[in-house]
Amino acid sequence: MHSHTISRSTLLVKDIMQMNILTCTADTPIYKAASRMRQKNISSILVIDNGKAIGIWTEADCRKINFNENKTFITEISQLMSTPVLTIQQNLLVHELSAKFRSHAIRHFIVVDNNNSPIGIVSQSDVIKSQGIEHYLQAKKVANSYKKITESLNQQHSLNCVAQHMKNTQRSAALIYHTQRQQYGIVTERDLLTILTGVQYNNDSAWHYANYPLQTVNSNTSLYSAYQHLINNNIRHLAVCNSHDEIIGLLTMDNIMSDIELAYVEELHQIVQQRDVALKKSKQHLLIAEKIIEASLDGIMITNANGSIMSVNPAFTKVTGYQADEVIGKRSNILSSGLHCASFYHELWQTILTEGVWQGEIWNKRKNGEVYPQWLTIIEISESKQKNQTFAAIFSDISDRKMAEKRIENLAFYDELTQLPNRRLFYDRIDIALASAHRNQEKVALFFIDLDYFKDINDNYGHRVGDQLLQSIAKRLTDSIKEGDTVARLGGDEFTLLLTEIKEVSHISKICQRVIDQVRQPYHIDGHTLQVTTSIGIAVYPDDGTNETELLKNADIAMYRAKDIGRNSFQLFTPAMNAQSLERSLMQNHFRLALKNNELILNYQLQKNILNDEIHGVETLLRWSNPTLGQVSPAQFIPMAEELGLIAEVDNWVLAQACQQRKTWLDNGVNCGRIAVNISPLHFHQGDLIASVKSILSISQLPPELLEIEVTESCFIKQLDNAANILQELKKMGIKIALDDFGTGFSSLSYLTRLPIDIIKIDASFIAKLPNNYREAQITSAIIMLAQNLELEIVAEGVENEAQMSFLLEHGCNIIQGYLYSKPAPEQHISSILMLDTI
Repeated sequence: MHSHTISRSTLLVKDIMQMNILTCTADTPIYKAASRMRQKNISSILVIDNGKAIGIWTEADCRKINFNENKTFITEISQLMSTPVLTIQQNLLVHELSAKFRSHAIRHFIVVDNNNSPIGIVSQSDVIKSQGIEHYLQAKKVANSYKKITESLNQQHSLNCVAQHMKNTQRSAALIYHTQRQQYGIVTERDLLTILTGVQYNNDSAWHYANYPLQTVNSNTSLYSAYQHLINNNIRHLAVCNSHDEIIGLLTMDNIMSDIELAYVEELHQIVQQRDVALKKSKQHLLIAEKIIEASLDGIMITNANGSIMSVNPAFTKVTGYQADEVIGKRSNILSSGLHCASFYHELWQTILTEGVWQGEIWNKRKNGEVYPQWLTIIEISESKQKNQTFAAIFSDISDRKMAEKRIENLAFYDELTQLPNRRLFYDRIDIALASAHRNQEKVALFFIDLDYFKDINDNYGHRVGDQLLQSIAKRLTDSIKEGDTVARLGGDEFTLLLTEIKEVSHISKICQRVIDQVRQPYHIDGHTLQVTTSIGIAVYPDDGTNETELLKNADIAMYRAKDIGRNSFQLFTPAMNAQSLERSLMQNHFRLALKNNELILNYQLQKNILNDEIHGVETLLRWSNPTLGQVSPAQFIPMAEELGLIAEVDNWVLAQACQQRKTWLDNGVNCGRIAVNISPLHFHQGDLIASVKSILSISQLPPELLEIEVTESCFIKQLDNAANILQELKKMGIKIALDDFGTGFSSLSYLTRLPIDIIKIDASFIAKLPNNYREAQITSAIIMLAQNLELEIVAEGVENEAQMSFLLEHGCNIIQGYLYSKPAPEQHISSILMLDTI
């Protein structure tokens, strides 16, 4: 390594500079200069006036442009160039360039000869390529060098906002997040330069000019691989991803340049340690050491045998607060914190005098009196122990590292958000509790606690409010238990509670009810009043398990049982639940393959106009027939599809099949009115319903007026404005909107006035008790009258006998659906009925 360092340290600027300098006159418009730079693929252009360089324009200067005004594109380059032109001599050593680039915060220097005439240009990239530091970059990870994303712009920001953001943050690129696509793009200085090549700018959003998808690198990749990727693809930026493929930052050539500077400091450590080699080449090494010491990010102090300070570097001042003239000539113990005893320093110097080096952690004091931790290396660098003994102390402030170590230790056992024990510490507590319960013949109760509909809180109020809610819930859970019990957060909205020294099962029920009551009390967060309930499953040692795995599994099963029976409740584990859990898991596994295996089928139920005895419409009904499970009720598999995140895919399949079937009937001359398709509330808000409907109608060629979308109040009860927008878009396409199960939920007359509803469907639960049940008859009459007054179409579901039909006809409801007229049936059966009706 040492010989490699020598060859690199003798490299001159003229050996690596680029000869092809691009120039222009002072009156050249910006867009022309940008065009020439892009044609030559050069990142800078020199401005010449009367044979002299008066300024320079680089890609970085594009950040100065006001992209909101087209006239700036034709501004003369002299108005926006950087001046004066910074130059360096051709015979300057390359390793001296790093500090110069950093001190001037630029990426280019003009190289001049002995007569100060421009002969070339050198960039940071040229320096990096010349360093031969592959071994260093291979040993480093991208995670140590990239810059984290502090903020990103969205697709609606203007290009001018992007340029201003890059200027203000002194970054060479900006990340842009497209919220609808959930995708990042990037705009770089080079992209701004490309845009400048056109005289006219259409003021499109920044996303229009962004590059996507991003070229990415994993944070665990070696820095050398990332560097090769940048070089091979002729780019300067890579998006950095974590292990979950989430974008967490940017890696640039500038970051690699900074790492090379650190490499020099590391080489200093090796140079001063290799004393024998340093003695043979002292003059050359001293020159290198002097420059590196000056640029080092570590504090460096040189002392004589008496401990008097001979010299310090700029980083020494930054760390300690002492200027050089305040400490040179004084004893090094001016930095002593007083926290170490005399024997500590005695052993330290004994090690230096016998081994030539001491390294370790030490506490020292700044000028302002603050005591801080250092990582210190002291090396003897003198030629003789009897004459001119000299010592180099190289140190860095490790306060941040110490805090990070403490935080890492905390994260290993505690949840970062709530400060509750995490899964790892909770398992340790279970092991201890079970061992104690076994010795003392006691019971232990394990609660598995899951919040009900917590996702709605995040969706409606944002994750910041959701996080504060979790912290408040953690506090309430902690306050609900006695000393010695444990509350832990396993992740997301899942908590666990470990109760020890249990005497009676009734005691468990009382605690559980107290927890439920505490959690559901209102929370006041950021001006919002929130309420949340919880479902709890409980497993008891030794009855329901003898180890942590069994207890957690059975408590989890019991928790799901609590959700199934209505939530906001608790359930003690029973062996029967395990069978139910296995059955549920089996059904989920089969349903994941239902579409692929063509197990889903459609049935159709006809609607009849009892005034003219004509077919009014057809409702599509989904059925699932599995070879193993047989016929599965929609009441079972529809909620399962929603839980598994498959409901949008299922809805789209039903919609496509139904539209294609209605188009077939239309082509065969069958007039059966509109075909109705039910849409899940989850699909309504989480899927792209508008795009799906447009695509399916386009493929099937079904006229939109023959399609009816059925929704329930669950689709809009929490997001009325969003629901109104979606329904308006469907309405504009000519599609009819039906409100299904009206009267069974949280019906509000305001929905009917604010939403573009065309049809109200009276739920079968009301029709079933007609006409003899007075209450149900009055409700049904009121619904019919309401629909008539609002000029809405009304359909009665579940009509099974003549008496019900007569009642509906008498009160003005002419459209019926139910077993009296048509049972749900496969397409072949319904088609035969329709063909007969047509004939």
